[in-house]
Amino acid sequence: MRPAEPVLLTPGPLTTSVRTRQAMLVDWGSWDERFNQLTASVCEQLLAIINGSASHHCVPLQGSGTFAVEAAIGTLVPRDGKVLVLINGAYGKRLATICQVLGRAVSTFVTAEDQPTTAADVDRLLHADAGISHVALIHCETSTGILNPLADIAQVVARHGKRLIIDAMSSFGALPVDAQQVPFDALIAASGKCLEGVPGMGFVFARKQSLAAAAGNAHSLALDLHDQHTYMAKTGQWRFTPPTHVVAALHEALLQYVEEGGLPARHARYAANCQALMEEMNALGLRSFLPAAIQAPIIATFHAPQDPRYQFKDFYERVKAKGFILYPGKLTEVETFRVGCIGHVQPAEMRAAVAAIGEVLREMEVTHI
Repeated sequence: MRPAEPVLLTPGPLTTSVRTRQAMLVDWGSWDERFNQLTASVCEQLLAIINGSASHHCVPLQGSGTFAVEAAIGTLVPRDGKVLVLINGAYGKRLATICQVLGRAVSTFVTAEDQPTTAADVDRLLHADAGISHVALIHCETSTGILNPLADIAQVVARHGKRLIIDAMSSFGALPVDAQQVPFDALIAASGKCLEGVPGMGFVFARKQSLAAAAGNAHSLALDLHDQHTYMAKTGQWRFTPPTHVVAALHEALLQYVEEGGLPARHARYAANCQALMEEMNALGLRSFLPAAIQAPIIATFHAPQDPRYQFKDFYERVKAKGFILYPGKLTEVETFRVGCIGHVQPAEMRAAVAAIGEVLREMEVTHI
């Protein structure tokens, strides 16, 4: 099986549907009332996914998910605040770097890349440092696919009277988070992940009271979520030129999300994709980096073959020629590669991808897996 277009088995950008791509064929005026309605509809639908309309505002922002993470830290953490960043991968490290660049005091807690942070860890750290005002957590760490225990950590943070900021970039829309059950100040995600839109728009679910109190915190004009929300609430418009085609694509992707059955159906399909991937890779002798208990059905990391004839660049190009685009590893100590389970793909395509991987390894005469 060779698809007509490459299948992106990456954590985003990812394979989108024809309907989503077609939605970008229409040009929109950025101040046009119909486009304003489109933006409002997108925000309303996004809030519904987390049951957050009563407690949180959805603030959209131009740019990739990292733009939204920086905006959330810069807007919601006061300049005299202190952030405890929980790290077990590259994106936790990036979040800590953002805090440092913004001049926010930061404390880090690092665990191994195959070891989730625990609620007990957070409880101990908050007892030890009363100066911490915010805790920042990566829900699903995309560098490995590890799932951190968000609900348990959120309860500990709330019990200590601290504020939680969640980077849910790779999990939002596929893994459940209920804003009325999981207390958080901000949850951050983007258009080009599990919602199966295209990249170019981040969004932050900000607690209403916290956002109202955040005037003057931001280090940046463009990344000020308080100003962005205030202006949009007053005018219905984005402050600066919006990514009109990205918003239109996300609106169409959300319609398909609902048609599919919403979060439970999206999660079930991704879980089936992940199961098919794991079964077929195991049959090839390729080992998963993570144990099943902490593996999210978003992206899977595999140990690279030990054979000296294996070189990732050659491997990648050969698999790409067969119609599937993989992702390099992002670990520092172990050589790996990654395969995404998300996007507009089904288990049959995951099996076809693994069949292509097997063919490539044979072509490369890689025998020592």
